[in-house]
Order: sequence, then C-alpha cells, then structure tokens
Amino acid sequence: MNQKQKKMLARIIAASALMLVLHFLPVEGLFRFLLYLVPYLVIGYDILIKAGKGIRNRQMFDESFLMAIATVGAIMLAVSGDGDYTEAIAVMLFYQIGEWFQSYAVGRSRRNISELMDIRPDYANVEREGKLEQVDPDEVEIGSVIVVQPGEKVPIDGIVTEGSTSLDASALTGESLPRAAGVGDEIISGCINLTGRIKIRTTKEFGESTVSRILDLVENASSRKSQSENFISKFARVYTPFVCYSALALALLPPLVRMGVLGLPAEWGQWVYRALTFLVISCPCALVVSIPLSFFAGIGGAGNAGILIKGSNYLETMSRTKYVVFDKTGTLTQGVFAVNGIHHHAMEEETLVEYAALAESASSHPISKSLQQAYGKEIDTGRVEDVQEISGNGVIARVDGHEVAAGNAKLMRRMGVEYIDCHHAGTIIHMAIDGAYAGHIVISDIVKEHAREAIAALRAAGVEKTVMLTGDAGAVAEQVAADLGIDEVYSELLPAEKVAKVEELLKEKPARAKLAFVGDGINDAPVLSRADIGIAMGAMGSDAAIEAADVVLMDDDPMKICRAIQISRKCLRIVYENIWFAIGIKAICLVLGALGIANMWLAVFADVGVMVLAVLNAIRALFVKK
Repeated sequence: MNQKQKKMLARIIAASALMLVLHFLPVEGLFRFLLYLVPYLVIGYDILIKAGKGIRNRQMFDESFLMAIATVGAIMLAVSGDGDYTEAIAVMLFYQIGEWFQSYAVGRSRRNISELMDIRPDYANVEREGKLEQVDPDEVEIGSVIVVQPGEKVPIDGIVTEGSTSLDASALTGESLPRAAGVGDEIISGCINLTGRIKIRTTKEFGESTVSRILDLVENASSRKSQSENFISKFARVYTPFVCYSALALALLPPLVRMGVLGLPAEWGQWVYRALTFLVISCPCALVVSIPLSFFAGIGGAGNAGILIKGSNYLETMSRTKYVVFDKTGTLTQGVFAVNGIHHHAMEEETLVEYAALAESASSHPISKSLQQAYGKEIDTGRVEDVQEISGNGVIARVDGHEVAAGNAKLMRRMGVEYIDCHHAGTIIHMAIDGAYAGHIVISDIVKEHAREAIAALRAAGVEKTVMLTGDAGAVAEQVAADLGIDEVYSELLPAEKVAKVEELLKEKPARAKLAFVGDGINDAPVLSRADIGIAMGAMGSDAAIEAADVVLMDDDPMKICRAIQISRKCLRIVYENIWFAIGIKAICLVLGALGIANMWLAVFADVGVMVLAVLNAIRALFVKK
C-alpha cells in the first residue's frame, strides 16, 4: 500500500469505530447531530470538496456529486426526525471502501507495468583513458564501445565484442531462464547482466533501442481506448444528469400529485428519502471504474507475459481473431541457414560434414558458413589445397589427399557421378569423395521450436484459418506449411503482393471476424498496418515492423500469439460480466427504490457492493499463466 491508501484505510477504521461508539451513546438533539457529523466529515470531507469544485466549475454530474447530495439529504432527513444519521455515514463509508479497493486494484495492476519502467538504465559505462566513466545513455553514439558490469542493466542495443555472461531478460520477455551471451552475439537493452564483465559495440542510439521503444509503448497504451471504454464514458455523461433529474422528479412530483390531485398528505420525507436512495443506487461507479480497470489489468498481465499490447482497443479487436496470417522467415522459422539433414551417406555424418566444411572453407557464401558452423571446430586450412570454385556448380578441393567435390546436381553430372535426389526442400549439397558418391547434406531454414505447437494451439483456441505468406520458393514454403499444419500457403510474393493477398482475405472473412498478421521484417510493415491486428516479433524484428504493429511479442515465441488471444478473450469476458452484473443489479434496485421497497442499506450494496465485486472481478485479468 502507498501512503495515500494507508491514510484512507485509517480514515475508514476511525469512521467505523466512531459510528459504532455513537450507536450506543444515549444522546439526542443538536449534540447528537454534532457528534455524528464528526465521523461523516472524517470519511467524506474529500468527497464534499470534490463535489463543491464540480459545482463551481459547472461539471457537477459525477459520482462525488451524487454521493454528496444523497448523504447531505439523508442527514437533513435525520435532523427533521424522518431519517437515521447512520445511513448517511454508511453510504459515505462504504463508498470510500469501494474507492480504496479500486485504488488498491489499480496499484496492483500497475505493478507489472511499473516493473517494466525499472528496465530504464540510468547511465552507460564508457571507457576513457583506461577508466570507466558513467555518461547519460542519450550521449552514446552508434558504434561506441560501452562496458556493462555484473548486476548492471544493458543500456543500449549492441553486439558483444569482449567477454561472456548470462543475461536476465525476464522484464522484457517474461522468460525466467537466463540467456548466455558471448562475443558476436546481439544484446538488447533492458537485460540485466548477471555474471561476467562484457564490452558492447552499440548498434542503435538510446532513443531507438529496445528499452526505449518498450517504454514508449507502455506509456502510450492507455491513450488508445476500446469501444467498450468509449461507450461507458459516453454513457456516464448522459446517464448521470438523467438520474439526477429523475431523482428530483421522484422527490417532487408524487407529493404534489398526492396533494393537488388525490387530496392526500404529501409525505415529503418519504419521497425525498426514496429519491436519495434512488440517487445512491444509480451511481455508475461499478461501470466507470471496473471497465477501464479490466482493460488496464489485461494489458498489465500481458506485459508480464512478454506481450506488449499498444492499447485496449487492440486488446478488444484481438479477442475476435478468427484468421491468422503468418510471414515465414523469422516468424515461423529462425531465419538462418543451418544443416537440417544428412542423407544417403557412405561414412560417418561428422566426417562428411568435416570434408564439406574444409572444402568450402575458402568461400564466404552463407551456405559455406552454415557448413562451417555445423562442423563447429576451427578450420585447419593446411589440410586443404587445390581449391576450384566452379560458378553455379560448387567446389572441388583436395582435403587430406582426397578429392572432395561439394555442390549441386550440376557438379555431380559434370563429374559423371551418379547422385540421389533429395525429397526434402532446401539447398542440397551433394558430396563426392575420390569420384564416388558419399551422400548429400540438406541446408535449410530451421522451424522455430514452438511453431507446430503454436499452430495447434491457435486451432484449439477457435482460429478458423491459418495462412502463410512468403517470398520464398514454392517447394520450401509448401514443406514448411505441411510440417506445421498451416491451412493455406502463398509463396514467391513481393511485399506489395502480400498486401494484396491480405486485402483478399479481409474481403472473404465474415464481418465480425478479425484477421491478424504476424511478421518481423521491414517488408512486413505495410501488411502489419493493413491487417485488423498486426503482431510483430520484438526481439529480432525490425524497427519498422514493431512501429507498425499493434502487438509486440518480446521473445519471438510463436506460442505467445495464442497466449495474447487468450488474454484478450479473458479480459473481454470479464468486461461483459461486469457490465451485465452492474446494470442488472442496479435496474432491479432502482425499481425497488422507486417503489419504496429498497432502503439506503440496499442502495449501498447496489452502488458500493457492486463496485467492489466488479473491481475484484476485474483484477482477475491481471493474472496470466506464463
């Protein structure tokens, strides 16, 4: 609890104790009024001040005005002998209890987001003349070398040039396990350096780094309101004055009709009491408080799971997602070439890869790099001689005295070697050693670890169609789609053709169903903007994609897509529960109040009791399973 909440709790306890003591004191008349005025002012002075300011500024129609009118009216009735002081104090007391619960809930829901704010670094270490100097991260230029000590936050995105360590990225990604980082690895700002001293060459300015983008997203999330929030705000502006005038009519018209038309006693006290009860019941606190809180809690819960949602409007849209369209490279696959299979080999796999890596060691081609990475050892160039690179075919070299040929089918035909075709999609490196076929190596983009589970989870969550759009070759795209269980695949597309295909899908889908596009590259930015909801991979995604997206997955895990949809649906379910519960209870109690069946105590439940229950229900949106 913060200081303000502690102070309010003390006021609640003090007012409750005073009201309880006064209930048993045998005092009457003016002295009784003055004594009861003490707990009333203790618990309600701020509400009265706020109501007074509203009247002064001609913006009186809010819950403070309703509470003030209702309780002051109840006290006046008590003074005249037609009411009870306890009711007025109870209305104010329970209203403040409800406000305290709301404040506590907001604080709780803000906690996850405020934890994100803790990732903002205060300084960066720059080495000058052999000494470390702390400077403002904004002053560090691209290409500068900074030092990050154990226990410090990484201030700016960059590449490790010296040292190795473990990084805590939980505040960014929601992932609890530390990540290893060494020379050549990319590091994003906001991570905490756990073990070793490292040097980083910065690749971005501080304002464009990951931590700054995240904080900007968080700070602006509340400005984008959902349709439900906008409706409730408009509803409250119309509803509150309507209720005030209705209560005034209830207090005046029945007595006047009784006197002027029916010739009966006016019974002013009874009808004024009903009007005051009507005012308390009608206060829209539950709706005005719980609906924004539900969305706020949903965004906070998603942030804790490593999913940044830029506004409650996107949270609402995502809940109706029925079509999910994916980019392939970097989204469903890792976006890097790697050895993905070794087939029909006449020797040990390790030996075949070793020969291939040595033969290709003189080349800087990505395929060569993949073979060298698969070999995983330092290349001994002394073992390699007579290297012949045949353009469009491959490489022939002498390795340890053996003639090694590594290349495509053209190279095998050129050498007169019978080869075996591969049924797998990807780049096929056929190997021949001393003129005899030795097998082939498949190099392809690797499917992400959780990609299959992500597609299955989306289908289980009610997504009707999954589509993959890629600029890659048809055979590769078809195999990846079949492997993952994707419904439709469109390959060899240019960025403009991806937009056109999404346009087609948007026209085909039902009106209420929403389409989400998931991408990571700069070429995906136009599609992310055009889709109903754009989801970007935040860890390795381009700045343009993250800027254009509505939702950012901080750890690039495709499983988070389904998680985001589940969070949004849970949040919307809570919102609708609160709306129907609040309106239903109030409607029943308003009728009972107008008929004189409901008293002020029932009014307190209809107002404050419903608000507390709605707030507690809203807090459930905060809790998300990781």
